[in-house]
Amino acid sequence: MDAEAPVTADSGAYLVHVSLGTPAFPIVAIADTGSDVIWTQCQPCADCYTQTAPMFDPKSSTTYREISCSSETCTSLTDEGTSCSSDADVCHYQVTYGDGSNTSGDMATETLTLDSTAGRKVALPKTIFGCSHEGGGTFSPNASGIVGLGGGAASLVSQLGSTTGGKFSYCLASFGDDKPSTLTFGQSAAVSGGVSTPLLTDPRNPTFYFLRLDAISVGTKKIAFTGASGGGGGGNIIIDSGTTLTIVPKGVLSELADAVSSQVSGGTPVQVQGLDTCFEVEDSGSFEAPTLTMHFDGGADVELKTGNTFVEAEENVVCLAFAGSASLAIYGNVAQQNFRVGYDLKGETLSFEPADCTAGSSA
Repeated sequence: MDAEAPVTADSGAYLVHVSLGTPAFPIVAIADTGSDVIWTQCQPCADCYTQTAPMFDPKSSTTYREISCSSETCTSLTDEGTSCSSDADVCHYQVTYGDGSNTSGDMATETLTLDSTAGRKVALPKTIFGCSHEGGGTFSPNASGIVGLGGGAASLVSQLGSTTGGKFSYCLASFGDDKPSTLTFGQSAAVSGGVSTPLLTDPRNPTFYFLRLDAISVGTKKIAFTGASGGGGGGNIIIDSGTTLTIVPKGVLSELADAVSSQVSGGTPVQVQGLDTCFEVEDSGSFEAPTLTMHFDGGADVELKTGNTFVEAEENVVCLAFAGSASLAIYGNVAQQNFRVGYDLKGETLSFEPADCTAGSSA
């Protein structure tokens, strides 16, 4: 029996459905492989972003326990943003994300409940999480917080520990598809088909999962992937379920945009603020974009369909699902849609298998 949880698409992010507390209280939070801390907004929350679902009230749970400043747990998580003020005994946390969004509050332990492959609930007592009393930024009102799936000590992956055998996987459905897909932990998460590439980590920053991308092909034109800052073990791009677009160095984006533009048909170039290489499309059936192939280390060639490479920016307008950066590189969630993405932390491999994520089967 392996733990799992439903995942649904929501405005550029993916929400994982779990429960917190005793009695179990439903939480819907962003599934994020690019961060570690598990957190949800908690009552009282005077300075929080608007949340549509009811907010977790720690006073209503019999298993909620604040983490003391003097505890080893608090001192061991300083890399995760924990700290203590001189006038408080409760361990405090504060996290700021890459887009400037932020959260802060109390660190606590609580029972986290997930579904399982056997159809029964799996309760994880004394899970470390952040009870957020302040936060804001770009968070969707449909999300109550974040479930960190990174490699750091506070993430759900790390807290599950040896029970997973170092394996987890997810399948992200297309935006606009209302059917849930699945986040799975343990042996059931193994991806046996598709292609695999080395999964690289950096001990100095264990949160991030790095891959090595050698080149990107646009049709028959191959573009070398250069200019990205290095990561652990020679990796040059972070795979992140919490980032929407794929971010590449500006030089690569320029070549990519030129190659795509020269091979697109059925669209008229238009400008859209904040996005690159956009086209007005009168008839979606007439728009044709070239196939993009991501050439990862180890011969892992991942072929992206139009839905992985273009996003609908507004009615009848589509834009390339890539953005430029000085040196940062992130493999975003649009590029991962309709692939079963399997992480094997012990085997140090990451696998991509084409799949219909709403059906749970290979494509």
